[in-house]
Amino acid sequence: MLKVVRGFVKGLATLHKPWWIWIALLGIVNMSAVFFLDTLEGKLVLAALFAGAVFQTSIFAAKGYVRLLGIGHILWLPLVFWLGSRVGEIGTDTVFGKWVVAVIVVDGISLVIDAVDVGRYLAGDRTPAVTVDDV
Repeated sequence: MLKVVRGFVKGLATLHKPWWIWIALLGIVNMSAVFFLDTLEGKLVLAALFAGAVFQTSIFAAKGYVRLLGIGHILWLPLVFWLGSRVGEIGTDTVFGKWVVAVIVVDGISLVIDAVDVGRYLAGDRTPAVTVDDV
């Protein structure tokens, strides 16, 4: 398992530096769920984040660091829509409300990027940047 994690990180290292900022932002916004674990929203964001990590690790182990990894965020799709339906009730005047909006925006943008990547994979762009064997 450690080899898979090292390989995944090695794949991240192949990305251009602006993508590192984007990935850090995704991590910060989603991991901030730990401050809201007393809410259903916080629990679900954290659960979706960890489920995505499991999906992506499994895909990496099987295929390498490929554009298909974007499918690992599939649970974010219903999550973003559900959170969007909750904003009216939650409001945006509290730190919690602002965080919910941040999750919707950041994860929503990520889903668009993921859809493009998965589309490119399905169209034939399947060469892995890194595989488990490269580690």
